[in-house]
Amino acid sequence: MRTALSVPVLLALATGCATGRGAAPSQPEAAPTAEAAPAAEAPRAPAPEKKFSMRMYYMAFLKRGPAWTKERTPEAIEAGKGHMANIDRLARCGKLLIAGPFDVPADAPPDAMAGIFIFDVATREEAVALTAQDPAVKAGRFAIDVLPWYGPTGLTYEGHIPAEPGLSCTP
Repeated sequence: MRTALSVPVLLALATGCATGRGAAPSQPEAAPTAEAAPAAEAPRAPAPEKKFSMRMYYMAFLKRGPAWTKERTPEAIEAGKGHMANIDRLARCGKLLIAGPFDVPADAPPDAMAGIFIFDVATREEAVALTAQDPAVKAGRFAIDVLPWYGPTGLTYEGHIPAEPGLSCTP
């Protein structure tokens, strides 16, 4: 019953909105007056069209490694701190564009995917080398798999850490 009544009400509202009035559609429309006409907006120059292009990036998929454990041991805490410092350093030197964890369920397998890095580097080998220097990877808490990925040129996000010219990407 609610649906049967709401359809005519919605139609009446839509018709009223389409004519720019709240009046029911059965009332005759008055001829527009000069006073009621909105002021014409000055034409704007069209925005320059952005050309879309794609380019190669490298995605490093981090999986739980052989030393991964859900316990918060001192070693795990230290590896986590080093992992976050590594992410920050790689972002600041302009090699790491995006990084983040996956939402891994508690009952996930021991080698479940854990997170991702997206690198802006020239070769897969460079991405592998940058990922291999991560303290959590070195400690065996994560294992990596690096794949080439075509993504939009200029990949970024709001709040992206800008690269610091001359900053070394090695620890």
